[in-house]
Amino acid sequence: MFHHSSKMQFPVRVEKADPEFAMLLQQAIGGVEGEIRVAMQYFFQAMGARGDARIRDLLMSTATEELGHIEMLAYAVALNLEGAPLSYQEASAKDPVVNAILGGMNPRHILSSGLAALPVNANGMPFDMSHIYASGNVAADMLANVTAEATGRVLATRLYNMTEDKGMKEFLSFLIARDTMHQQQWLAVIEEMGGLNASLPIPNSFPQEHEASAHAYYCLNTSLDKPLPKGRWCEGPSYDGNGQFTAKEEPDILGGEPLLAAARPGSGAQSEQISGTAPPADGVK
Repeated sequence: MFHHSSKMQFPVRVEKADPEFAMLLQQAIGGVEGEIRVAMQYFFQAMGARGDARIRDLLMSTATEELGHIEMLAYAVALNLEGAPLSYQEASAKDPVVNAILGGMNPRHILSSGLAALPVNANGMPFDMSHIYASGNVAADMLANVTAEATGRVLATRLYNMTEDKGMKEFLSFLIARDTMHQQQWLAVIEEMGGLNASLPIPNSFPQEHEASAHAYYCLNTSLDKPLPKGRWCEGPSYDGNGQFTAKEEPDILGGEPLLAAARPGSGAQSEQISGTAPPADGVK
């Protein structure tokens, strides 16, 4: 059961409508860094959450907050579209708006929504849910959530720097602050679970003895013309405490040449492929 308030979480106002900025704001709604993405990600993580019910409730609460952010951004888009032309004739009478409609405004804001927001990104592409990460593993999901909030905050700061409208800057400053909190709260969930060290490797429930641990902690250089860059990633203890980082300048060649068996009759292959000499049963010579 969800309830809706007619009032928004933070005031949204526009001092001077800007149809081009409306198009840019669409990225914060339907872009891969946008609010539809995080709202759906947190909802599906919450609906599949097992274990600590507090984490499920936090996910559900934050998902609902993000729906409110979608509403606020949609209102901001609509405010920035007020006064935009509905016809070329109307645009021709106002030179600044001619520039808007021919030089940057999203035409679908006229053609498809009647000067309102759409569930699309800044290029007009619909959000297709392909960037929703809900693995059923709380630690993996929390790291994905930190990344989602980090990229969302990067986007909000870029939008902040692309407008001089005082109302839009105040609104974006609020969204930036909420992204800060959401980054912090997902990291705090990991801390509540014992910290990053205790959570690694994810999933930490997999028996360590079943892992080929000899290959777990070396940093591998695959460049033909540059040495491995030195850093924390190739020396010192691993973050999970189960090994030591080392550097390997050349990969070990442990496998053979990959060869497949001859093609099967009726598979649509050439006769030569079907009658060819079959490789060893293990596919490797």
